Amino acid sequence: MPQEKPTPESLTRRERQIMDILYASGKATAREIEDKIPDAPTGATVRTILRVLLKKGHVMHRQEGRAFVYEPNAAPAKAAQTAVKRLLEVFFQGSLERAVSGLLDARQTASAEELARLETLIREARQKSSQP
Repeated sequence: MPQEKPTPESLTRRERQIMDILYASGKATAREIEDKIPDAPTGATVRTILRVLLKKGHVMHRQEGRAFVYEPNAAPAKAAQTAVKRLLEVFFQGSLERAVSGLLDARQTASAEELARLETLIREARQKSSQP
């Protein structure tokens, strides 16, 4: 039976914090991760969580000197896509309109270039949706 791919929904809060750090930095040791976690657990706990993430298939590691260096298993673009889908579902009830409105409200200002690019993306999406 093939092994199921891990999903972001299968992450605990601490696991998600560690994954966020790894995606932001690209790679890190357990100590570097511990230093970046707000209200960090002990170093032993961070290493235990990293072992769980290894077992779940979310991270990979290699040894450099005495330390293991951890990296995310999925490409950042794929992780971003998954995070955006989750954000859309959890906070905007699946509504793209609500999400874009929320992003624009949170940003409060958008450059003319950003707005022009958004208009282009909307036009492209309309074209795609009207094709059979």
